[in-house]
Amino acid sequence: MIVLGIETTCDETAAAVVERSVQGRGRILSNIILSQVSEHAAFGGVVPEIAARAHVEALDLIIAKAMAQAGCSFDHVDGVAAAAGPGLIGGVIVGLTTAKAIALVKQKPLIAINHLEAHALTARLTDGTPFPYCLFLASGGHTQVVAVRAVGDYVRIGTTVDDAIGEAFDKTAKLLGLGYPGGPQVEKEAAAGNAARFALPRPMHGRKDADFSLSGLKTALRLEAEKIAPLTDQDVADLCASFQQAVVDVVLDRLRAGLRMFRAQYGAPSALVAAGGVAANQAIRKVLQRLALEVGSTLVAPPLELCTDNGAMIAWAGCERLALGLIDSLDVAPRARWPLDEIAAAKGKLQRTAAYK
Repeated sequence: MIVLGIETTCDETAAAVVERSVQGRGRILSNIILSQVSEHAAFGGVVPEIAARAHVEALDLIIAKAMAQAGCSFDHVDGVAAAAGPGLIGGVIVGLTTAKAIALVKQKPLIAINHLEAHALTARLTDGTPFPYCLFLASGGHTQVVAVRAVGDYVRIGTTVDDAIGEAFDKTAKLLGLGYPGGPQVEKEAAAGNAARFALPRPMHGRKDADFSLSGLKTALRLEAEKIAPLTDQDVADLCASFQQAVVDVVLDRLRAGLRMFRAQYGAPSALVAAGGVAANQAIRKVLQRLALEVGSTLVAPPLELCTDNGAMIAWAGCERLALGLIDSLDVAPRARWPLDEIAAAKGKLQRTAAYK
């Protein structure tokens, strides 16, 4: 089975071709990503209108490159998958509409993919991770602990009550005058800083639930920065290091609670899986590895290029759903909001086709 995947939910225009074997193993045939970082850097964040326009201008060429690199034509493709949400609605419309056009003209099944589900299933593409597993999904817009029980079967164990972790990193970088995107900049500065210099809070620490809160930490950082302004380079490095260490401690505590809840409800997870752009942060990866060893599990963290938004994860989610006979009609709507735990194999405008059962 071969599926073309299209991703346009934020500021990456991406397309990929992925193959799924009869045994369920995945192979990436191509994965083309065009970042829009330079277009948005001057604004300190993603501008939705600029992002949507850039997707329109670039997507056809990106798809052509992905098909050429994979060495296949649309005749070889068994389905066309596109991220249908959640995300910036303008960009989502561009990718989904393009996928609909290809599916209609080439008479191929359309698979509308939840962007978060694609992150959730990436571990099965890279490592063949069996169900059920515990997912830590952390990105600029999402921070969740999820029980992944099957394709289309997700139970949210914990989430953020305010800012996502990636958003907190970006806002910290903007506060301190660092570049965009903020996460890598904060991580770079933290490497030269003293993490013990500023006593920042660890929100929600010790609670029995697995929820996160980052807004108080962000506010505390701002207050510390205002006390010592104007900031020297070392001040910035120390603030970044203190902030990052606080986030690491919060992640460790909140995931411990999440894993306890997972075990109580579903037994031991097959793995602790990290997904989303924040999973590229090396300090966070180290604490996830420590936690996996602590609970007698295995950490599965996809390669860095598959942690951030990409077409391969969309194509693979399309493979997983197509293998179960789950496809969508051409009137499926794009969604700016689409909680992961709302997905179920029996919900939505899904059609089962005998050819793919």
